Amino acid sequence: MPFGLLKYGLRQQYPAQHQFTPSKKLKKHYDVVIIGAGGHGTSIAYNLAKYHGITDIAIIDKSYLGGGNTARNTAVIRSNYLTAEGVAFYRESVRLYQGLSNEFDFNIMMENRGQLTLAHSDAAIRSFRWRAEVNQHLGVRSELVDRKTIRELVPNLRLSEDARYPVLAGLWHKDGATARHDAVVWGYARGACQRGVELHQLTEAQGIEIEQGRAVGVRTNRGRISCGAVVQAVAGASSMVAKMAGLQLPIQSFPLQAMVTQPYKPLLDPHVSSPHVHVYVHQTSRGEFVIGGGSDPYPLYHSRATLDQKEKLAGSVLELFPFLAQARVLRQWAGTTDMTPDYSPIMGLSAVKNYFLDAGWGTWGFKATPICGKTMAELIATGRVPKLIQPFSLERFYRFEQVNEAGATAASH
Repeated sequence: MPFGLLKYGLRQQYPAQHQFTPSKKLKKHYDVVIIGAGGHGTSIAYNLAKYHGITDIAIIDKSYLGGGNTARNTAVIRSNYLTAEGVAFYRESVRLYQGLSNEFDFNIMMENRGQLTLAHSDAAIRSFRWRAEVNQHLGVRSELVDRKTIRELVPNLRLSEDARYPVLAGLWHKDGATARHDAVVWGYARGACQRGVELHQLTEAQGIEIEQGRAVGVRTNRGRISCGAVVQAVAGASSMVAKMAGLQLPIQSFPLQAMVTQPYKPLLDPHVSSPHVHVYVHQTSRGEFVIGGGSDPYPLYHSRATLDQKEKLAGSVLELFPFLAQARVLRQWAGTTDMTPDYSPIMGLSAVKNYFLDAGWGTWGFKATPICGKTMAELIATGRVPKLIQPFSLERFYRFEQVNEAGATAASH
């Protein structure tokens, strides 16, 4: 083995194939330019190439593949939302996630572990009962559970009556899961590049060219690209990129922080969240406890981590799992979330022809990656808005038809 590795390292030509597009010059024209090389951007390109035969696509990103919110989330997948529109949308995304490893021939390390959301008040119990009934009606496995069931699901959870906020009940979502976020974007990007899509990293969009109300090109730090369509999928930078096209989106961007502890032996299977104390936690396959909570209380285009938020997360998680008091924090990070007034995304057409929006995901973008790629690709290829994403159009804010998902957050924002 050592000699084989040495021969491989000294060889001038390597037998391994490039997984992604080798560095090359931008072409002068593409059928589609996708701004943002995260999970959504690569998923849209993959679906366009594989299912619609559109391969003359450039995915551009000012940073690197999956370097934005895709690399800065906590990898939770669920569909236990509050509105019928949201439940139907995320239910389909969870279904697609189940088959991604086989479709990619690449392990995304998906684990079906379930999600338990804790109720600490009578009002929360009423809300959970409502969500459970909506979920069950639409084919999503959610149910209201009592303290006895909670103790069976999470034996290490603090259920003392002396707690500051005693646990009264919970919403058990059996379809909840996690996956490796990097693997998801790698799988989509590799599949797209194998079909002829070009991935251009370190390529920043600096302007959108509009002629007669139609998007016709993108100016980048590496030159101008003319194109037939432009798709923006840039998460926290959604408002800034949309302004290049003359669009004002009802979005504010907030930092969202998380952290992980040192590894422990496996002792927590479900994902546990408490909107009341603003925290959620699960244990990875490596034994680390991933801890997250609500967004920072002020808008900011920055992904810095802060001591203040670390202290809040630590205090909140100790309400639920006191044994973590001696745990060491290994890493802390932040992403930039693009929040809409109704906590639902903005998807589809815009006032600029051939300029497509994939924005406003807040804390839920990773969960929607497969279904977003499928539906947006269908829209771009056919010109018809799929029924599943019609409720999430930008025009809903002008028609006062918001899709209010504020009550379905895992940790209050």
